[in-house]
Amino acid sequence: MPEVISVPRTRFGIIAPHPPIMVPEVGGADAAVTESSATALRAAAQMLDRFDPETIVVMSPHAPGISDAFVVETSPRVSGSLAEFRAPQVRIFARTDEDLARAILAAAADEGIPVLAREGYPMLRPGVLDHGFLVPMSFLDREGRRPVVVLSLSWLPLATHRRFGTALARAAEAVGRRVAFVASGDCSHRLTPGAPAGYSRRGASFDAALVEALENNRLDSLVDIDPGFAEEAGECGLRSFVTLSGFMPGASTRVLAYEGPWGVGYLTAVAGDASLLDELATPEAGVRGGMPGDEEPPPVALARRAIETYVRTRRVIDPGPAEGLLARAAGAFVSLHRGEELRGCIGTIAPTAPNLAQEIVHNAIQAATADPRFPPVAPEELDDLEISVDVLHEPEPCSFEDLDPKRYGVIVSADWRRGLLLPDLEGVDTPEQQVAIAMRKAGIAAGERVRLERFRVDRYR
Repeated sequence: MPEVISVPRTRFGIIAPHPPIMVPEVGGADAAVTESSATALRAAAQMLDRFDPETIVVMSPHAPGISDAFVVETSPRVSGSLAEFRAPQVRIFARTDEDLARAILAAAADEGIPVLAREGYPMLRPGVLDHGFLVPMSFLDREGRRPVVVLSLSWLPLATHRRFGTALARAAEAVGRRVAFVASGDCSHRLTPGAPAGYSRRGASFDAALVEALENNRLDSLVDIDPGFAEEAGECGLRSFVTLSGFMPGASTRVLAYEGPWGVGYLTAVAGDASLLDELATPEAGVRGGMPGDEEPPPVALARRAIETYVRTRRVIDPGPAEGLLARAAGAFVSLHRGEELRGCIGTIAPTAPNLAQEIVHNAIQAATADPRFPPVAPEELDDLEISVDVLHEPEPCSFEDLDPKRYGVIVSADWRRGLLLPDLEGVDTPEQQVAIAMRKAGIAAGERVRLERFRVDRYR
């Protein structure tokens, strides 16, 4: 069985954007443009209070640093204001957790990770807080009630940032701290023509990859993002996010908000043990997926476009160049509902097309027009159609005891007959029910010898 990594309940993570305009004292009426992010940070602040950390560690892309080493703030007290953004009244004073800071320096050095204490380098402005710290912390702990440790990222490889996060976790354990890690950073700065860093068509694809990974509990996968892809997107947060993944490997994640005003992507999310996140959750912590201008995640938006175009014009769309999630090859099921009623479901267990984009287009059209249980979808039904896309992971052989119908789908095989049932379906609560339904779908009689496989899915709605 796959290894299950348990995240200690003494660790909590927040991914936070840092546009100064989001702070009401800076943005004034314009701050309303980033209200989704501000609301999400207020929800994260409530979760932070419930978690009640002993220390808050903040990694900021704008903290003074050097290219080939990490920098740890060791000054006894730190402070800063948003005076450069015409809001000197927004000022934070905080005490440094010096024991944890020294433990981080030691743990990183023991691992051969280049690291230095900021206090010993006057040119790095020891004790001064930057806006990458001040903006999120003005929502999370403006009063400076809790000790902090401020970290500067480096330009070392992503894998080294993950190792640095692991060293941070060891340091927290060594000094016995309950720690919240705030990974400050914005996403692509190149989402639209006229964006601050210029426009790149890969900007939105990069942000989609980040949102998709976090919506599906794959924080660990961010370390594998192509650095060239990130550079083209013009981001400033990926290294902070990857460091967070090293601090809490295997963490569950919840996306609280994503928006892209002014051509810059702002992502707010939380990370930790799944049951802990459920306990900390607040009614305000709603999830918003998708990209600027989209109400749906990219797989669902693509499936809807394919269905609507085909039903109205009988034309199969060309999804165009596939990037990010849609570029990989995978089996996929497209399910259609109207209200509570299933309206069609067609899919593939293994990839049949060069990439997921083409797989989704084909299966979406089939679900709308070729499911033998239903008549083809009519144009007047399109506005009421609810669409979900399940992207299948590689199936693995299993025993009956390994099944969990809420977490895994099942494939039941006997000679050439093969039946599949997706996970987490209403009314399917036990492995017995799950296997029995899959057997009926395949025409396999009770008592026949069968082979079982299980698989996970990434579900998009």
